[in-house]
Amino acid sequence: MNPPGTPTHSPLHTLILSDIHLADAEPPHPGNPLWKRFKRPKHFIDRPFRDFLIRMQREIPAGAPTELVLNGDIFDFDSVMALPERGSNPGFKVNWLERRRGLNSEEPKSRFKMRVILDDHPVWVEAMRAFLSAGHSVVFVLGNHDLELQWPSVRAELTQRLGADQLPEGAIRFCEWFYVSGGDTLIEHGNQYDPYCLSANPIHPLIRKGSHTYVRIPFGNLAGKYMTNGMGLFNPHADSTFIKGSVFEYVDFYVRYILRTQPLLILAWFWGAIATLVVSVTEGFMPAMTDPLTVSSRVDDIAKRANSTPGVVWSLRELHAHPAIYNPFQILRELWLDRAILLAFVFLASFSFFSYLRVFWDISAMWLLVPIGILLPMFIFYAKSVQSEVERNQDLPFSQVPRSAAIAGVRRVVHGHTHREGHRFTEGVEYLNTGTWSPAYRDLECTQPYGRKCFAWIRPAQAGAGAGADSGGARHAELYEWMTGKKYGPGDKVKLEPQEGLLPKFEG
Repeated sequence: MNPPGTPTHSPLHTLILSDIHLADAEPPHPGNPLWKRFKRPKHFIDRPFRDFLIRMQREIPAGAPTELVLNGDIFDFDSVMALPERGSNPGFKVNWLERRRGLNSEEPKSRFKMRVILDDHPVWVEAMRAFLSAGHSVVFVLGNHDLELQWPSVRAELTQRLGADQLPEGAIRFCEWFYVSGGDTLIEHGNQYDPYCLSANPIHPLIRKGSHTYVRIPFGNLAGKYMTNGMGLFNPHADSTFIKGSVFEYVDFYVRYILRTQPLLILAWFWGAIATLVVSVTEGFMPAMTDPLTVSSRVDDIAKRANSTPGVVWSLRELHAHPAIYNPFQILRELWLDRAILLAFVFLASFSFFSYLRVFWDISAMWLLVPIGILLPMFIFYAKSVQSEVERNQDLPFSQVPRSAAIAGVRRVVHGHTHREGHRFTEGVEYLNTGTWSPAYRDLECTQPYGRKCFAWIRPAQAGAGAGADSGGARHAELYEWMTGKKYGPGDKVKLEPQEGLLPKFEG
């Protein structure tokens, strides 16, 4: 089904998972033990990941060509807060904003962050080295949180740690946003269909500011970097830490946690939102760094590493969403800055009106409540009418599945990004989402795990049974939950509920 000229690369077995979000380890905070607790080493997924690779190598027949596709957001460069030690000479300067919210995306700084992540995850590194040394291959598909893998030296740092010097050529490959596996499966992280999280130009992802070159970071990631990094009681991997069911729950959360640890949270939010807006707009409208003489070779290289063709690269690129940053007012709404500005106007206008009246009449301060009482209901009405587009954008990747499958000439599409695992069909195309392995918890104490650690296993049809299996040697896909052994087929509803009695093994 692949387009003519598609490079051949046909592994019998493909394992796919996404959204691990490896970052630096958070140091202890004796005065604030809940601060970014989800980033403590005890909550790392390194050991479950190692056990997963060991078990799958036992399940797959010896000698069967096997590839592991790590489908985006494997590394979370945006949440790395580690800095070079004072007095050291890292080869770059660190400005005041980077000291408070993490290094930016220049190449030497991205390589420093990659080094920190790998240093803090030795179990993950050794598990990957063992998998590769056993003769298997690994494909890294870039997501929105690990776009800094665009830098050659960052890739070199990673491959060196994984023992690339002892591996055959092609054992490790990097793909800009998609990969075609075995001629039957299109694997994309999925962020390119999300206007808040897409790389505006994944073919040419670099921009230049003055004398410095950066990877252009999406708006959604900048919001996490400049806002969430400074709000350490909020876990970016679990919506429950942000979204409460009622006003009472918000008040209870503030009194129980925020008041004691970060009473000026609103200031951290406000200046973080301003920084997000300024950086997003200034970088978002900058032209991509392109060289007309090398565009063709660049696209050819992307296609080759993705096991595809230049025509597929250009056609998939046309499906991508329009970046939200080109609508600054929409960005203001998502940051809540529109409501902050409007509320400030309500109080400023009320005070100005009150001050004007006092010039002519000696009135009490209670009269200040009159204009506030008139204007505040209008503000509340507007605030309640504003609906975030972020939640609605969760379905955009799925909506593009039939067209992306037709372009790539495949019958199956696999995504990540949304952290919502599932397995179903749409217009005759099989669709899987592998969810997330990120450290998500319902509570700040990190005692109530949230979500499931799922992975897709694509293998010869005769090796498995169930919906989607074809005759004639075609491969068959299944979605599994690691550590429970539960298998999900097309049409099965996967609820985002924590599982009890998890078993430390896979049961196929």
